[in-house]
Amino acid sequence: MPGCELPVGTCPDMCPAAERAEREKERRLHRFEVAPGCRSDPPRADPQRAVKEYQRPAAGKARPLPSQLRPPRVLLATVRYLAGEVAERADASRAEVAGFVADRLRAVRLDLALQGADGVEAAAVLEAALAVLLAVVARLGPDGTRGPADPVLLQAQVQEGFGSLRRCYAQGAGSRPRQAAFQGLFLLYNLGSVEALHEVLQLPDALRSCPALRRALAVDSAFREGNTARLFRLLRILPYLQSCAVWCHIGRARRGALARLARALSTPKGQTLPLGFIVHLLALDGPEEARDLCQAHGLPLDGQERVVFLRGHYTEEGLPPAGTCKVLVGSKLAGRTLEEVVMAEEEDEGVDRPKSPA
Repeated sequence: MPGCELPVGTCPDMCPAAERAEREKERRLHRFEVAPGCRSDPPRADPQRAVKEYQRPAAGKARPLPSQLRPPRVLLATVRYLAGEVAERADASRAEVAGFVADRLRAVRLDLALQGADGVEAAAVLEAALAVLLAVVARLGPDGTRGPADPVLLQAQVQEGFGSLRRCYAQGAGSRPRQAAFQGLFLLYNLGSVEALHEVLQLPDALRSCPALRRALAVDSAFREGNTARLFRLLRILPYLQSCAVWCHIGRARRGALARLARALSTPKGQTLPLGFIVHLLALDGPEEARDLCQAHGLPLDGQERVVFLRGHYTEEGLPPAGTCKVLVGSKLAGRTLEEVVMAEEEDEGVDRPKSPA
């Protein structure tokens, strides 16, 4: 509101001491936050592991004190911790990790919104937070509908993250070296959306000419046109974060491609195609995944190596299978950690930033 000066956070920890004490007392610590080897009752929080949880702002409630808000540098360190230490945990299900990380990232965005932060600093925090969220959601894979992570809530939080970041871009001046890449992520996550495409096309020419955004526009165009060969060629060469953003559309794209093949090839006696062709065309992870995809759509197999397109046999039931997407997503980390990808200034394929006017 006009005339209302926002505070600047002063909390030096990922979780304020008062909240740690309160959640210890109320037994609301997540197991990721408990001190290693702790056997006390109630469990004791580790200040190096506890992360502020999201609490919905209540109407009429006083604004939090600066000591309860983390400044941008602490928020960025918190996101780095979540990417490097929590998202990579091998002792927890991906659903548990995604649920924890998504809640703590939501608290990061709230802390940022409740204080006065420089636009460049705020953008850096929001970019990193969104990158981590996209990655943990994509890692849920085909089992994402089970466990403590609600896929509908996660989708809403990703859209919330894009909204916060794009508003930040629109409000401030200054250097935003990753803006083109994240505007491209927005389009890829909303692939096929007329509204998302319209918003991207309203961006300045200098931004739309950046490689990351041109690449996203090309993927969106191939998806809309139903150009399967071009779409999956482009998906194969997308960098890791872009692949995480588009992951949720891959099952639908594969189903659409299989439906077009069925319409073109189905005959009363049946025509066959090598499964290897399906694997290559749809960038599947191998013949077994191709067999599962064909059988899920009612297409019979001729032995283990060929699929038969018989008229009237193709069916669509339920959501399209997402698949494991090792080829299109998982393999693209290429030995890097998620923290390295999230905190990178640029994508590997060049500097995705608009040139300054002469």
